[in-house]
Amino acid sequence: MSDTPPPPDRFRPHAAREMASMFDGVTARYDLLNRLMTLGQDGAWRAELAGAVPPRSLAVLDLCTGNGVSLHGLTRPGRLVIGLDVSMGMLEQAAGSIWSRGWAPRLVCADGFRLPLRDASIDAVTIGFGIRNLRPRGAALEEIRRVLLPGGTLAVLEACAPRPGWFAPFHRLHLRTIVPWLGRLSPDPSAYRYLSDSILEFGDGLEFESDLKAAGFAVTGTRSFLLGATRLWVTRAPGETLQDARSAGSGRGDLPQAPAPPPAAGEGWRLVQLALSVALTLGLAAGLFQFASAAKNLPLLAWQRSALTWLMVLGLILFAVRSLILAGRRGGPRPRG
Repeated sequence: MSDTPPPPDRFRPHAAREMASMFDGVTARYDLLNRLMTLGQDGAWRAELAGAVPPRSLAVLDLCTGNGVSLHGLTRPGRLVIGLDVSMGMLEQAAGSIWSRGWAPRLVCADGFRLPLRDASIDAVTIGFGIRNLRPRGAALEEIRRVLLPGGTLAVLEACAPRPGWFAPFHRLHLRTIVPWLGRLSPDPSAYRYLSDSILEFGDGLEFESDLKAAGFAVTGTRSFLLGATRLWVTRAPGETLQDARSAGSGRGDLPQAPAPPPAAGEGWRLVQLALSVALTLGLAAGLFQFASAAKNLPLLAWQRSALTWLMVLGLILFAVRSLILAGRRGGPRPRG
């Protein structure tokens, strides 16, 4: 497999055909690679994305839904959830993982710039790792605003380029080297070179916030994950939120909600993750020390010794950072639209 750059047509405006073709070709091992590239955190981030949707939202659109991994967190009794994507291959994979009756999500294959929805027909829109693929971004946000009710919620989760700071060199190394290298496990390695390049093109999120403001969205909450490698924006569309008789009164109109997990259980799982992360950090540190001591005596070429050293150093740094994040994590309210 070669390290050839991604086709430039993938970066052109309104590249729906190119995006569909690319994602159709990477359905195999898609979830596995996402887990590896996010250090297993993408599921928790998507849960935060789903938690940003107001409980009373009766119609929710998950734009750029891909293989539908975000849909389960959005589903509620009485709520219409629509998963929309330009890739039929991804939607076929999504269809195999969801049920087909009751309040099941509905899947739609369509262009994100031509949503097959009426004006002001959706309470909330979520986008998980997809907004950077919609060019021009201003036109995409205008189309989202068209289908949202006045005061509706737009929640966006996206990978970002490094912001200045001590973590920036490691973040950039991950994007430039580790992501394309892991992409070799995919049937189309150029798709993961595109992933790396598109994240760097998207930037650190400040320009996106300007785009949101220009489109009339008011940012009501933000969160940063993995030291800024991924960010969540919760915004409100212009206009007053519409009310009807179903939402009047004390609590009337609320959708049934799944019970929240007991705090103790969540804390217990965090401690398990922390213990595992610390153990891996110490193991990598010990392994790196032993490797450095014996590397000259091992039957390895110079570039092989260098590559293994850098991989171990990067792994040590990433798990040390993850340990610090888990150690400092506390329960708290999620951002709401």
